[in-house]
Amino acid sequence: MTLRGPPDERSPDELLEFGVINLDKSPGPSAHQVAAWVRDLCGVEQAAHAGTLDPKVTGCLPTLTGTATRLSQVFLEGSKEYVSVLELHDEPPEDIEAIVSEFEAPLYQKPPRKSAVSRRLRVREIYELDVLEVRDRQALLRIRCESGTYIRKLCHDLGLALGTGAHMGHLRRTGTDPFDDTDLVTLHDLSDALGRWRDEESDDWLREVVHPAERALTHLPKVTIAPNAAEQVANGAPVYAPGVIDAEDAEKNQLVACFTPNGSAACLGKMVGDADAETGKVVSLERVLV
Repeated sequence: MTLRGPPDERSPDELLEFGVINLDKSPGPSAHQVAAWVRDLCGVEQAAHAGTLDPKVTGCLPTLTGTATRLSQVFLEGSKEYVSVLELHDEPPEDIEAIVSEFEAPLYQKPPRKSAVSRRLRVREIYELDVLEVRDRQALLRIRCESGTYIRKLCHDLGLALGTGAHMGHLRRTGTDPFDDTDLVTLHDLSDALGRWRDEESDDWLREVVHPAERALTHLPKVTIAPNAAEQVANGAPVYAPGVIDAEDAEKNQLVACFTPNGSAACLGKMVGDADAETGKVVSLERVLV
């Protein structure tokens, strides 16, 4: 068996088979449709988006290609960031910023009727909620929140608290850990980069657009394992203490990413043991990546 090579030394074909694209979703298509277009453009068997965006919503939609689709669960671990227009139904109160700031807290939310999950009451935390600008009956909000927060419901609840009534206007996602909107690319960028590479002009642009899938793991605690331990992982074995080279800030019951010394991802798993122990299981497998 041959383990995957270092991320920065992979061929374009290898990059597409285990890659991630920080895509700027346009209004109109669903997130599933965008992922299907990426799959067809790249010529891979599968592609998966990182967190659903409604058709009208724009912005950061990291998309995994090929076998990197096994990583999709990592986007449930981080936070999301949005910019939204709050459409007020009456003139805003003078203390709008103070009222809005009260929503920086864990909130009870019930998913809307048209949702992919069961409609059970649940708690989602709003980490930061800022009023960037108020103009007439519109307020521009910046929201950083826990994954799975419904912004439409948040806007409705803000309207009740403000005493004006409100609904969500335009919504744009500006970040989903570990990605943000500083280096977004469009489907046109992807198509052009693939065309230049296939026409044998250059693969430089392709490498600017498609990144090694390891980039999607940078927000998780890192465990470095020996190559022989990675070979055992490929056959379904967990990571045992003798195979651990280093564990950075990994605590028990956390989701961690395991890498070989050359920086290649080997697996996702839960930290279940002591990395400094001489024996015993350290990481139980969630997803095998080799």
